Amino acid sequence: MSIFTPTNQIRLTNVAVVRMKRAGKRFEIACYKNKVVGWRSGVEKDLDEVLQTHSVFVNVSKGQVAKKEDLISAFGTDDQTEICKQILTKGEVQVSDKERHTQLEQMFRDIATIVADKCVNPETKRPYTVILIERAMKDIHYSVKPNKSTKQQALEVIKQLKEKMKIERAHMRLRFILPVNEGKKLKEKLKPLIKVIESEDYGQQLDIVCLIDPGCFREIDELVKKETKGKGSLEVLSLKDVEEGDEKLE
Repeated sequence: MSIFTPTNQIRLTNVAVVRMKRAGKRFEIACYKNKVVGWRSGVEKDLDEVLQTHSVFVNVSKGQVAKKEDLISAFGTDDQTEICKQILTKGEVQVSDKERHTQLEQMFRDIATIVADKCVNPETKRPYTVILIERAMKDIHYSVKPNKSTKQQALEVIKQLKEKMKIERAHMRLRFILPVNEGKKLKEKLKPLIKVIESEDYGQQLDIVCLIDPGCFREIDELVKKETKGKGSLEVLSLKDVEEGDEKLE
């Protein structure tokens, strides 16, 4: 006894579906879960690690494969691998409500972790705990944006939290060793970018230890290289100027 299976049906499990509408029709591809983001960010470059099959579907869950003439009409080709790449890059990832909720919760936690890692109370120099930052994010009703990186969102959160609590990015401690002639002139240009000068010593060279906002590091580094023509040096003494112990929010 033979069981009839339609030739245009493929059954797949554990699938992440990416969908695109073209020429009034729906096209879908079947990917491995968690691989789509890797492909789009450039981390994953092997298409076979992303696609479960190089077939284009009209409905993945029903296993219905797209017709050749529909592909040509919508994409101008019937090269399924090329069409899969287009859908993978520009299509919309389909996720269940439960998956979306879990994903947003994880992103919320990741953002809070980045903020806690980068910031301190400016008065005590003590870091805030992740739990405390999560609570503060809920208080300002921060809404996670799934299409934006957690690092970008962490910087947004820091700006918003500054309006509600004492928080700022922990300062970096730097040491400059500059030729005396260029050093005095350069110091004036560096002043607006420096938060606190902790020590300065004029000898054969100008030796400055200072605190800066981490966001200014690249600009300072480029300025030192350019103004001293490579004769000056810049050393990172500590990435975060932090006191021991966690900050409590009364």
